[in-house]
Amino acid sequence: MSALKQPTIKVIAIIAEGVPELDTKQLIAYARANNKVIIGPATVGGIQAGAFKIGDTAGTIDNIIHCKLYRPGSVGFVSKSGGMSNELYNTIARVTDGIYEGIAIGGDVFPGSTLSDHVLRFNNIPQVKMMVVLGELGGRDEYSLVEALKQGNVHKPVVAWVSGTCARLFKSEVQFGHAGAKSGGELESAQAKNQALREAGAIVPTSYEALETAIQETFEKLAQEGKINAVSEVTPPPIPEDLKTAIKSGKVRAPTHIISTISDDRGEEPCYAGVPMSTIVERGYGVGDVISLLWFKRSLPRYCTQFIEICIMLCADHGPCVSGAHNAIVTARAGKDLVSSLVSGLLTIGPRFGGAIDDAARYFKDAYDRGLTPYEFVENMKKKGIRVPGIGHRIKSRDNRDKRVQLLQQYAHTNFPSVKYMEYAVKVENYTLSKANNLVLNVDGAIGSLFLDLLAGSGMFSKQEIDEIVEIGYLNGLFVLARSIGLIGHSFDQKRLKQPLYRHPWEDVLYTK
Repeated sequence: MSALKQPTIKVIAIIAEGVPELDTKQLIAYARANNKVIIGPATVGGIQAGAFKIGDTAGTIDNIIHCKLYRPGSVGFVSKSGGMSNELYNTIARVTDGIYEGIAIGGDVFPGSTLSDHVLRFNNIPQVKMMVVLGELGGRDEYSLVEALKQGNVHKPVVAWVSGTCARLFKSEVQFGHAGAKSGGELESAQAKNQALREAGAIVPTSYEALETAIQETFEKLAQEGKINAVSEVTPPPIPEDLKTAIKSGKVRAPTHIISTISDDRGEEPCYAGVPMSTIVERGYGVGDVISLLWFKRSLPRYCTQFIEICIMLCADHGPCVSGAHNAIVTARAGKDLVSSLVSGLLTIGPRFGGAIDDAARYFKDAYDRGLTPYEFVENMKKKGIRVPGIGHRIKSRDNRDKRVQLLQQYAHTNFPSVKYMEYAVKVENYTLSKANNLVLNVDGAIGSLFLDLLAGSGMFSKQEIDEIVEIGYLNGLFVLARSIGLIGHSFDQKRLKQPLYRHPWEDVLYTK
């Protein structure tokens, strides 16, 4: 009803079955009062050949091609049955140039539109040269078509058949598949309807088997009279084979839903990025080398993998008072298992705790690549209300530098081919220190900028790959991996202590088990 009330919607197809008859009557009354059309309920829909279809009518793409529904023909078709519609599409395509439009009105007792409604509509469509109607026993819908034929409102040939003539062979009344397919008297029988249609001027065969011949003869007569123009045949595009059929025939196999490109255990031994496990052990690969294979899918130079290991060692822990360690300690003291304690600590990682590595690399790289001076970079960030990631510390200052930052810088100066991003980060630090004594380059900023130098200086990554690595969060993965080591240690430590109370060193709060 909501759709009917939309001014731009003129036709509605109701696919649903079992619509209450009262609801259907209300819909029909509203549609007729507002000059709108309902197809259904309980319809499979309709199709205008070569244009569009609605619902499941006409079946698969293969069937649409087979029944020539990919281009318009000269026949207007209307039926109560959806299944028989598909059958008649095939029949009509064999003996004519195909259908122009096909409608299944549905088999309910009260259809939204009748057979005669669509026949009269086809009568006014120039492209339609003849009509085929398939009715069924039950109800009196076909008699409205009989009246239209008698009154001369239909000027084109109508080939019709009402199915259900076998009902008389049963001793008792029979309910066929549709709700309306039940004869309530002689007038509603298939024989009576066929006779009435024949007397009104419709072309009615003697049986369903003869329907195809009647359609063919009517079409050929119109063609001989010059009333049907030759249809412009088109070649439909080739149809890809159905996947299930192709799989069954062995032509293709279904794609895997989960794909891994970093490891493979299908051979004699597991491989990391194609490197066998035995090779990793025999060559003395370290944790950094394994990360290189599993994260970056290639063997990085030793100075790169050693830098990764240094980052993990320096970030493994920062005491029990930082948020991640504190959460892990409290969770462990509450009697939770190791994994729960670890996860509670990891979940605190974010822009204010550990997660600044990615942002530091992202912003430093963008500013350096665009040629911004430290002044322009910092002031632009200030205007946007964004703190510069990787700059600032609660404890460290100009006179009390973070030893971890110094160790990382010292290693990079000694081993890296280029440290252009780190030098830019140091220039930014020099500018921020002019504003406040604690706005120093912290360990997040050092790792972020130096990792950019590692990626760019190694010559093993394209610019696109570097951008992707920074965007995905590889660098923050280092912090997560490193901090997991410390968090697990804190969890073990608390379980060994077995103390029932824990007093937070910064706050006067008691946490009890």
